[in-house]
Amino acid sequence: MSAPSASPATDCEIPILLGAPSPFAVPTGCFALRVTEVQHYTDRLFRFRVSRPREFRFRSGEFVMIGLPNADKPVFRAYSIASPSWDEELEFFSIKVPDGPLTEHLQKIRAGDTLLMRKKPTGTLVNDALTPGKRLWMFSTGTGIAPFASLIRAPETYEKFDTLILTHGCRLIDELKYGQDLVAALREDPLIGELVEGRLIHYPTVTREPFANTGRITDLITSGKLFEDLGLPRMGPEDDRAMICGSMAMLKDTKALCLSHGLEEGANNKPAQFVVERAFVD
Repeated sequence: MSAPSASPATDCEIPILLGAPSPFAVPTGCFALRVTEVQHYTDRLFRFRVSRPREFRFRSGEFVMIGLPNADKPVFRAYSIASPSWDEELEFFSIKVPDGPLTEHLQKIRAGDTLLMRKKPTGTLVNDALTPGKRLWMFSTGTGIAPFASLIRAPETYEKFDTLILTHGCRLIDELKYGQDLVAALREDPLIGELVEGRLIHYPTVTREPFANTGRITDLITSGKLFEDLGLPRMGPEDDRAMICGSMAMLKDTKALCLSHGLEEGANNKPAQFVVERAFVD
């Protein structure tokens, strides 16, 4: 695993947006990063990758504030970094909101454009916020899979836990593709594939179409079907740890379920048995 390649703090002397120079300067305290790749999955979901400054460091699972050079005072929103901490680029997975202050414009970016990113990463979905355990449950819906895309590619996650269970709930089958492609590629990865073998379990589920797994994650936990399908015991404080990322309602309900299974909520300054990420994209 190589260190991030050399890159100046500001990749673009003149910010570029939609292939043309932007009239707006890069705000103080921000990196200006070049977009290297954009992939659209559906009319609601896309991912993009950007160059990474050499001096930028983060822990797998953290998020940053990102924006675009399209105003004197650009709009910034929290985005989990989907790439692992050793990656030479930074990856993000985003929803498209037609009238969103940021995503309305962000969904139109192309390779070569400029992305603004504030310099300080943060977040609670990090290995340091959990006490050691045997199993790590990663409960996600929609683009909430992003921090887990980082964590399942991080060797230190496999050093801390014997088994990783990545659940991903979406409305439609097409919305699962980011996670499906990620896990398939990870199993073939020459750097981490051996760690993943037999230890990473992927459980995708949808709510609005027939599929191998159907239903809301919270309902599957409540009924016990999730555990039955996987042949695993129900969660308990001795062996199980959990991370939660998704919609506000999903966070609330899944947190309540973790508490009902005897797990205690943790934080960076007080590691415990489950953590919740409350940063959202519009």
